[in-house]
Amino acid sequence: MFQTLIDVILPVFLVIGAGYVSTRKGFFTQGHIDGLAKFTQSFAIPCLLFRAIATLDLSASFDPRLLASFYTGAFTCFMIGLFGARILFKRDWEDCAVIGFCCLFSNSVLLGLPITERAFGADNLTGNYAIIAFHSPFCYGVGITVMEILRNRGAGGVKTVSAVLNAMFRNVLILGIALGFLVNFSGYAIPVVVDEALSLVIRAALPGALFALGGVLVQYRPEGDLRAILFVCLTSLMIHPAIVWAMGSALALPQDLFRSGVLNASMATGFNGYIFASMYGRAKRVAASSVLIATGVSIFTIWFWLLLLT
Repeated sequence: MFQTLIDVILPVFLVIGAGYVSTRKGFFTQGHIDGLAKFTQSFAIPCLLFRAIATLDLSASFDPRLLASFYTGAFTCFMIGLFGARILFKRDWEDCAVIGFCCLFSNSVLLGLPITERAFGADNLTGNYAIIAFHSPFCYGVGITVMEILRNRGAGGVKTVSAVLNAMFRNVLILGIALGFLVNFSGYAIPVVVDEALSLVIRAALPGALFALGGVLVQYRPEGDLRAILFVCLTSLMIHPAIVWAMGSALALPQDLFRSGVLNASMATGFNGYIFASMYGRAKRVAASSVLIATGVSIFTIWFWLLLLT
C-alpha cells in the first residue's frame, strides 16, 4: 500500500515540488516559470494532445459509458459548487459560477496523464485521452454559458453563444484536439519526419508542465474563505470520483476505462479554475487557494482511490 504512494504518486509531486522550491528560493524567477508554462501549455501539450487524438483508435476509445460516467459526475459537481456556494456561503451568483467551475475542472492533463501512466502503464491511457478530448470544451462550455446567463440574466442569447464560442476557439488545447480529430478522420498518417519532431516536443511536455505548475503555485496564497476552499476540495477530490465509480460500476465499464475515469475524476482542481476566475474577476482568492490546497491534499486522496482501484 505504502509502495503505491512512493512508486506512482510521489515522483509526480516531487517534480511539482522541485518547481515550487526552485522558484520560492529564487533559482527561477516568475518570468522563467511563466515562459516554461507558456511553452508547455500553449505548445508542447497541444502537440501531445494532437498526436494522441490523431493516432487514437476512436472506435475503441470513445465508450459512451465512460463519457457519461465522467461528465455526469463533473456536471453534478458543478451544480453542487454553484448552489452550495449560494446556499452555504451566501456568495454572489457570479462567484458561485466560479466556485462551481473549480469543482468541475479536474487537472486531467498535468496530473491525470502521468499518474495513470505510472500506475497502469502507457497502454492504459486510452480512456484518459477520450476524457481529455471533451474536457476543455465541456467545462468551458458549461462555465461560460452559466456565467454569461447570470451576468445578462438571460437577456443576451446571441452574446452568450458568441462568448462561449470565442473562448473555446481561442483555447489552444481545444485547437490541438480539433486538429487531431481532423487528421484521424482524414485517414492520413502523420508524416514520419513530423511525427519525430512531435515526439521530441512531447517528451518535454509533462515534466516541463509539472515543474511549471510547482513554480506557478508559489504565486498563490491559502488566505481567507477557508470554508469555501475546503468545500471545493471535498467536491473535486472525493465526490466527483465517487460518482464516476458508482456510475462506471452500474454501467459495467471495462476495467481500463473504469480506472481512467475514476483517476481523472480524483485529480485536483486545475489552475484553469484560476484562469476562469481571472476571466471574470470573481472569486479569484477562492480559485487560487483551491488550486494550491487541492493539489497538496490530492497526494493522499489519489493514493486512496488508487488503493481502491488496485
